[in-house]
Amino acid sequence: MDKTTGLWKKVAIMTLLGIGLGLGTAYAEGNLETIYHVYVGDKHIGAVNDKDIVQSYVDQRLNQVQEEKNEELRLTTKEEIAYVPEKKFTPTHDNEKVLKALEENISVAANAIGLTIDDQTIAYLPSEEKAQKAVQKFKEQYVGKEALRKVKERKEIAEEPTIDDPTVIDVTLTNKVSKKEKEVKPSKVVTLDEAVNILQKGTSEKETHTVVEGDILSKISSMYGLSQDELLEMNSEIDKDEPLQIGQELNVTKLERLTEVVVAQKRIKEESIPYDTEIVETDELQKGEKKVKQEGHKGEKKVHSFIKKEGGEIVEEKVLNEETTSEPVKEIILKGTKVTPSRGSGEFTWPAVGGTITSKQGSRWGDFHKGIDISGVSDRMIKAADNGVVISAGHDGSYGNKVVINHNNGYKTIYAHLSSISVSVGEKVERGSAIGNMGTTGRSTGVHLHFEIYKNGSLQNPLSYF
Repeated sequence: MDKTTGLWKKVAIMTLLGIGLGLGTAYAEGNLETIYHVYVGDKHIGAVNDKDIVQSYVDQRLNQVQEEKNEELRLTTKEEIAYVPEKKFTPTHDNEKVLKALEENISVAANAIGLTIDDQTIAYLPSEEKAQKAVQKFKEQYVGKEALRKVKERKEIAEEPTIDDPTVIDVTLTNKVSKKEKEVKPSKVVTLDEAVNILQKGTSEKETHTVVEGDILSKISSMYGLSQDELLEMNSEIDKDEPLQIGQELNVTKLERLTEVVVAQKRIKEESIPYDTEIVETDELQKGEKKVKQEGHKGEKKVHSFIKKEGGEIVEEKVLNEETTSEPVKEIILKGTKVTPSRGSGEFTWPAVGGTITSKQGSRWGDFHKGIDISGVSDRMIKAADNGVVISAGHDGSYGNKVVINHNNGYKTIYAHLSSISVSVGEKVERGSAIGNMGTTGRSTGVHLHFEIYKNGSLQNPLSYF
C-alpha cells in the first residue's frame, strides 16, 4: 500500500471516530477519555494514552545514535509517525506494545551532505559547512591555510609576487566536487578528518586475495598492480620475512584518487646573465701570454614565471617575461702574438738603465777582469743585450746570481751579481727585455752589474760593441 492509500485510510478512520464521538456526546459527554492510535507510515501499531510516550522514545533513540557517532548530526526517523486521536467511554491502549512495535518498525536516518565527484559520492558529512571545510582542508595540504585565504584577495587586487616567494593565484580541483543533501544511515556519515583522508587517498571497493600455494608477496603485488611496499602497508599484520599461509586473506584494494588539487602560482626569480668573452690578439704580448684587459661581470634579470602543480607536482612552467636589471659586462682578454726570436742580431743594447762604467776589462788587483762593471743607475733593472735563449740562471760562486744568454749567432753574454733573476733556463728573451735586478751577490764591493761578451767562445771587450 502506498503513502496516499494510507493517508486516506487514516482519514476514513478519523471520520468514523468522529461519528462515534457525535453519538456518544448525546449520552454521556463527561465520561469520555482520549487515546491516540499510532501509525508508522501507513501501518497501525497500536494505541497509547499519551503522545509524549512515543515522542520520548523517539528522542531517546535519536540521542543514542548521536552519542554513538560522537558527532552533531541532523537525525530523524526514516518513517513518518502519525497520531489519530479517539474519544471513548472505556478506551483501551497498550503503551508497552506500541514501544516494542516502534523498536521494530522505525529506523534512524541522518540528513547529510554528500560529497560527489563525477557522479560518485565519496563521503557523507553532517552539514554543508563541514563538507565545504573538508574540501578546503584538502586544498590546504598543498598551499597552506593562509595562502588559500589570500587567493580570493589576490584575485581581486592582482597582487604581484615578491622575489623567490611564489604567489598562489588560484586553487582548483581537476574534477568538480558537488554537494547534495541526502537522507542516509548515520553509520555512513564521516567526520571532517575522515572526509579529508578519503579525498587525499581515494576510494575503491574493497578487494581481497586468498593466498594459494606458490604465492609470494612480489607475485601478488604484481597481480594487482601494486608495489610490494604498498601491499605491506595495506596488510600491517604480515611480516615480509615470514612465508604466507595458504588460505590467508590479504587486502589488495588499490585506492584511486578521484580528484587532484591544482595550484596556480606566479613567481619572480632573480637570475644571472652570463657575460661574453672577447679574445683580442696583440703583438704587445709574447705568444702564449694572456692578459685580462677588462674583467667580465654577470648581469642580473628578474624572470616572471607561471607555475602549475597537480597533487604537489609541477605539470607546467612557463616564462611570462624577463626584466633585465643590470647588463653583463664583457670580458676582454689580450692574447699575445709576438714571437721573440731566439737568434741575436749581433747588435747589443746597453744592459742597464743608464749608469756609468766603474771598472773596465783588463788587469785589476793582480788579476784579469773579464768584463765591465756598471753602477750608478736610475733603475736597477738588468736587460738582455740581444735576442737569445737563457742557458744558465742561478748562483755561481764569485759571480753570485748569474744569467748566461746564448744568442745563437756565435755570441754569448754573461750578467753577474744580480739581486734577483726573472728568467729561467730555456726561456727566449728579447733584446732589451728584463732578466733580473742589479745587486751585490757573490764577490762584490757594491751594487753593480758585471757584464761579459763572448764570440765563438773567445772573450770580447764589451766596450768594442757600444
